[in-house]
This record gives sequence, structure tokens and C-alpha cells, in this order.
Amino acid sequence: MHEDFERCVRAVQSKDSRFDGWFFTAVLTTRIYCRPGCSAVPPKPENMSFHPSAAAAQQAGFRACKRCRPDAAPGSPRWNERADLVARAMRLIADGVVDRDGVPGLAARLGYSTRQVERQLRAELGAGPLALARAQRAQTARLLIETSALPMADVAFAAGFSSIRTFNDTVREVFALTPSELRTRAARSRHSVPAADVSGSLTLRLPFRAPLCPGNLFGHLAATGVPGVEEWREGAYRRTLRLPHGHGIVALRPEPDHVACRLSLTDWRDLSHAISRCRWLLDLDADPVAVDGLLRQDPLLAPYVDANPGRRVPRTVDGPEFAVRVVLGQQVSTAAARTLAGRLVKAHGEPVADPGGGLTHLFPSPWALTGLDPESLAMPRTRRGTLTALVAALTEGSLDLDVGSDWEKARRQLEALPGFGPWSVEVVAMRALGDPDAFPATDLGVRAAAEKLGLPTTPAALVRRAAAWRPWRAYAVQHLWATGEHPVNVLPSDRA
Repeated sequence: MHEDFERCVRAVQSKDSRFDGWFFTAVLTTRIYCRPGCSAVPPKPENMSFHPSAAAAQQAGFRACKRCRPDAAPGSPRWNERADLVARAMRLIADGVVDRDGVPGLAARLGYSTRQVERQLRAELGAGPLALARAQRAQTARLLIETSALPMADVAFAAGFSSIRTFNDTVREVFALTPSELRTRAARSRHSVPAADVSGSLTLRLPFRAPLCPGNLFGHLAATGVPGVEEWREGAYRRTLRLPHGHGIVALRPEPDHVACRLSLTDWRDLSHAISRCRWLLDLDADPVAVDGLLRQDPLLAPYVDANPGRRVPRTVDGPEFAVRVVLGQQVSTAAARTLAGRLVKAHGEPVADPGGGLTHLFPSPWALTGLDPESLAMPRTRRGTLTALVAALTEGSLDLDVGSDWEKARRQLEALPGFGPWSVEVVAMRALGDPDAFPATDLGVRAAAEKLGLPTTPAALVRRAAAWRPWRAYAVQHLWATGEHPVNVLPSDRA
């Protein structure tokens, strides 16, 4: 979009925040770059230039606006709508792969050469993977500087910088302020976020594009939560997180203009990764205006879209975990699936401490399940075989369900496993892989809604009818599920 000059100018002049994250406006006279929705007086069109990423604007010599904080804008929805090389790379960079494994590690995860990855990212985003990762490190550093009392040396390494000097130079270059000046400025601001409390928790805001419907999003996560791993407590969804350098606990609470996020981490180097996973879990980088606009064109769905605009797809923080839970939930009720998962967690999960809460374990990793005795599971023999095959595929590396996976390749890998039919494959594609067009046509809730609305009820006919909802069929599923009365559709606090 950044190449459509007239459209970008119109968005900036109207201060349209819907385009935040889609492109960035650089002001040639002040050498500042902003969000399209920045509240400052728009510059003259002849003084504007547009960039596809914050990293590209930074590489061109512009610094972040102190008013609209473009570095903290919601991520571009393009990376969650596509499964090509660039989109997969951006999801992995946001997940911290470059910081942990370098550009060669990123290229290996994508299955391309380093040169090809560099070329593709520069062609579309105007910056290579190192510059994109650097922009993310700067954003994480600013977050820690402004919202925590961590010493600056700890901030530098927690944000992923290799040295304090690089940290200082980057912050000064990107924000035109030293780290100490940033912290002092935030302390004077009325809008500064509370600092880390005595327990070591960090409270921050996760922005999103309005509107957002929290009912099905948090309702689904709470209603299907695994005991010991997830809970709904005091108006917030809480769960444990398995992270590269340790573990963490997150509490997510829906607010009118943001999601309040409280993180407790054993290692602050995992902050960027944890934030990325939380945004992915809640589908916060979606473009609800585009989704609702298309689904509203169907007269059968239009009343439901109008009643609850901004529905998101509840995802997961861990693809392999969700795949295991799908197997446990095959052909049983939600309550039975939670019970089975809870037993698995208690027997094989890693214990964690949660003072004042009810979380007790991390969900067991595939490697922790390799020694699992299938006979110990209260499931039919065929489903035990499915779980064993899934665990083997995950540990051997023949199945990739991470955020940067190739959606169609992952589907083929799942279909090759015994016991993975269309429902299981599409549910994993929708919630673990994040494919916005995933469509579990054989789902009982979807078929019940189809019958209620007068849609075809046979899977093949329903798939043909649902072609009008592409590429947003996963969001249409959320509206279909909402036609029935089920706890997944409402916040726990709103249930009768």
C-alpha cells in the first residue's frame, strides 16, 4: 500500500488509525516518521514519503514520533493473512528467531537460502531481517525502559542487544533520546504504564485495531482452558507459557481500547517472544474492518456481524500443544477434553509456582510425552495411536506447527498421520497455524448453525457455499458458532 501515494495521503490527512501498521509516514522536513493516525497536524503532501515498515523508515534516517509512537503500532495484518516467504519470515522475526538464531537460523526455518530471504524482505519491506529485528529490539527496549524499573544494563540484554553500547546507540538513533531521557519522560507522562511490581511482574498494553469483540475470544479460551495451565480469574484469562529461556505466566484482560497484559517471566530475554505469542493468541493484528466488510455482504451473516463486529479467531501460544489437545478432544465434549488434558498435564507437565493463583504446570512438551504409556490414557485405542503418531512426528521434526510454518505443507503433514481427518486438520490450521481461511465444515457447531440459518448442511455443499466468505472463512466460523448457546461465546463474567 505504501506505493499508492494518493491513498496514503488521504489516510494521513483524515488521521485514519485503521491504517496504523499498514504503512508509515515519513516527514522530509522534520526527519520524523509517524503512524497514519498520528494526532499531529498533517504535513504537506510534498513533504511526505511512505515506508512499508518502521525498520525501513529508520534505515532511511527518520526517527520515531514521540507523540504517536509508531514503533508500538499494531503489526501489519498482511503477515497473518498470507503464508508466503515474506509473511512467514515476518512472523518468525516477531517471534524473536533472528535474535536467538541469527539470519541463518531464520533462513533454515523457512527452507530458503540466506540470500533469498534477504532479497525478498528488502524488495517488499525496504529492510533486511537484521534491520527488522533491530527495530523490534528497539521497541522492546522502549517498553522496558518506560514500564519497568529494571536497570538499563538488564534492559539492554532483555531486549536482545549484544552490548550496552549498541543498546544506547540504537535507542538514541531511533527515538532521538537517551534511555535515561526516555524513562524520565515516561515518568512525567500522565499516560505512563505502571512499573513492574514487587513480584517482578510487568504490566503493559497490547493495542489492536477496533472494533474487537471480547466475548467469543476470551470466552472460548476460558471455556476450553486446561486445568492447571489456564484459568479465568478476576476478569482476566491467565495461563502459563513455555519460553525459550524459561517460563512465564500471563494475565490478559480486555479493556475498551486495549488488552491489559501482565507478564511474570523467569528470564526477561523472553519478553519480546512472550508479547508476540500473546498477540498471536488473541489475533490482535487482524483487520476487522476488512473482515467484517466482506462477511457483511452475505445477508445471512450480516445480522450477526452487525451485532458483534470485530470477532477474532482465538488461537494458541503453542502449536504442538494445541495439536495434542485436538487429539484429546476428538469425538468428546469440551468438559471431557478438559479433563483428559488436565490429567495429562498433572502426570507429565512441568510444575511452576503461581503465588495467589491456580496455575500449577506448563503443558507437557512433545519430548516430555515421548515416554507416555498410551494404555494410561482413558481413550479408545485408535485415538491413542493418533496421539503417539503425532508426538513422534513433532519430536522427529517431520511436522512443523510453529507460527512460521507453511500452512498447506502442514496440512499435508497432518493428513498423513493416522486419525487426522478434515475436522482435526482444519481446526489446527485455524487456531494453531493462524490460517484465516481455515474452514472445519464437518464441525458439529458449524453444521448446527448452517441448519439454523438455512445453509447447506453436507460438508461438500457447505464448502461450496462458504466460498463467498473467502479469504475469511475462519472468522465466519466464529459467527456461526455464536448462533448457538455455549459458554465459548461469552465472557465468564457475563454468563448467567
